[in-house]
Order: sequence, then structure tokens, then C-alpha cells
Amino acid sequence: MKLCKKTLEKSYCFLGISIILMLIISLDAHGQQDVSEYQERLAKISQQIEQLRQKIEEEEKKESTTLSRLGRIGFNKGLIKKEISLYGIQLERANRELSSLNKSILELEAKLDEEKKSIEKILITTYKFGKFNFLQFMLKAENVGTLISENKNLTILAQYQEKIISNYIETLDKLETAEKELQTKKKEASRLIRNAEKKRKELQAQERKNRALITEIKKNKKLHLQTLEELKVRAQQLLILIEKLLKEEISIPINLIPLYEKKGKLPWPIEGEVTTKFGLQRHPQFKTTTMNNGIEISPRKNYVIVRSIHPGKVVYSDYFQGYGNLIIIDHGMSYYTLYGHCSDMLVKKGDLVKAEQPIALVGDIGSFEGDSVYFEIRFKTKPLNPLQWLK
Repeated sequence: MKLCKKTLEKSYCFLGISIILMLIISLDAHGQQDVSEYQERLAKISQQIEQLRQKIEEEEKKESTTLSRLGRIGFNKGLIKKEISLYGIQLERANRELSSLNKSILELEAKLDEEKKSIEKILITTYKFGKFNFLQFMLKAENVGTLISENKNLTILAQYQEKIISNYIETLDKLETAEKELQTKKKEASRLIRNAEKKRKELQAQERKNRALITEIKKNKKLHLQTLEELKVRAQQLLILIEKLLKEEISIPINLIPLYEKKGKLPWPIEGEVTTKFGLQRHPQFKTTTMNNGIEISPRKNYVIVRSIHPGKVVYSDYFQGYGNLIIIDHGMSYYTLYGHCSDMLVKKGDLVKAEQPIALVGDIGSFEGDSVYFEIRFKTKPLNPLQWLK
């Protein structure tokens, strides 16, 4: 009788450990990945991909010009980068799930080992006592009370044995399922890596295409002159846009410091080198003259964030041919700043921004200088030399 109680106590202990292990595995599987955060990131980048595809379709319907070709290449590059980012997010989640599955498999194997030990003890006990004979048990029982008591204990032991075996089989099934899922996830991760590598090769092809077109524009006089004419038309259309913005009434905080009071003290939109200066510029080879209403800034290495130079309100945030993704900020009293060639825009029309607030990421859509920021300051429609305003 004492032997039965001791065996039962140990077995219940093992059962308790098994239940705790199952709870840990369950909590770990749910705690490893914040599903809502992942879905939000996935939805956001999927939306950006769809928007880029729509822009590419719109550009393809327009007349093919040098600027439209540059724009399409820029959009294609942006689309591929977003697709690579999408694969990156999916791969990140797949790797998390792989890590979680590996951990679960180790815990299931440990649980299985404990259950094996419990079954071994049951088999040893059964072997020691031999095949149970109920008739002999009744004859040896001293009285009815002993008979009832022992029968109850044997019933509990039989039920417990059945439960241990059932748990063992269930753990085996879970382990098999987890191992299959692990192999599936490994294949998924490999597929995502292959897809991302394929997209990187596509991006390199688009980069080569972009460089070839820019080189052709710079070396071919006819194409160069054609591009200058296109840029003049786009500059005139930008002027019309600013005239339209001047007529619109916008609400700006009353306590806003006027932009002119900060002349010569304004922060730069991005740290870097000025590659194209303000004013009349003469082409050294073709002897053509171009009027630059702003400056081009090539950012320093690892500088990708474009910042607002002064508080104001975003009045334009969209693609504008010749300027790429363009942001225009109204700083009140008819002063505007313009930020072109952006890749991702972090603000939208109607947003209020603070000084040095991130508004975009540097890009090269519509740029002849690679990754750069096109920057203008205007009073009404008159362009001002930014170098006289920036500190």
C-alpha cells in the first residue's frame, strides 16, 4: 500500500511539470510576435507598393519625355525597394517563428522524456506485480472496507496510467506537427531570401538604366537641350502651383516666429554638400545657361532624413514631374520652402510641422545628381538664395 502511494505522488509530480511546460509553450508562442504590429507594418508597406504601381501606370499613359523616363525609372526603383522591404518584414517574422518553433521542439522533447520516464515506472511496477488477478485480490482482502479502499486506489492508478499514455501520444503528435511546421518555415524563409535577392538584382538593373540615361543627357547636346526645355516648362507649372497656394487661406499658429527674422540662422534640411548652386549656371560643354531657383544638396554618408527648416504647414506633398516627390511648407507671411527628390514622404498635406522635424527621406526621383535634396526658399513666387538664409 505504501509503495502505491509513493508511486502515485511521483507520478502526480511529473504530471504537474508536464502541465506547466505546456502552459509555458503556449504563452511563449503567443508572446514572441506582436501580430497587430506586424500586420500594421505589412499593411502600410503594401499600401505604399500599390500607390507606386498606380503612379507607374499613370506615368506610362503620359507622353514619353526625358523627365517622364527619369520619373518612371525612379518609381520602379522605389517600387523594388519597397518590395525588398516587404520581403524583409516577412522574413523577420518567419525567423521569429523559426526561433519559437525550435524552442517549442526542445521543450516538447524534454516533456516527452519526462513522460517516457513515467511510463517506464508504470511498466516496472506492472512487471513486479505480474498480471493482476481480481479474483485473488478478493480472496486475499481482509474485509469489505479493505476491498473497497484498495479497489478505489487501483481504479485511480489505472486512470492515471491511461492519462500518462494519452499525454505521451499527444506530445508525440505535437512534436511531429512542430517539426513539419519547422521544415515549412525553413522553406518559406529560403523562398523570401531568394525573392529579395532577385529584387536586388532588378534594382541594380534599374540603377544602371538610370545612370545610362543621365550620362546620355549630359553628353548628348540635343537630349540636353530637350531636357532643359522640359525643366523650364515644369518650373513654370511649379510657379502656377505656388500662385494657387498663395490664394488659399491657411491657419498657422499666431505665435510663429516670422521666417525673415531667422535669415542666416536657419538649420539645413540635411547635412551635406551643395552640388548645384542658386542662380544662373553655365554649362561648360554646351555653353547653355540655366536659371536655378534652388540648390541641390548631396547628403553626407548615412544621412537620409530631410527636415523642415522652420515651423509651418504642409500645403503640398506629392509627386511633381521634374522635382520628384515634392513637399511644400507654408511658413506664413507668404514664405515657402520646397523639398524635392524625396523617396518617402513622412508628412501629408495639412500637417503642422516644427523646426527640424523629419518630413521625408532623401531620394533621387527626378535628380541628375543621384541621392540629393532639391531645396528652395520663396517669398510669394520669388525664389531666394537659400545660402543667404541657412546658417
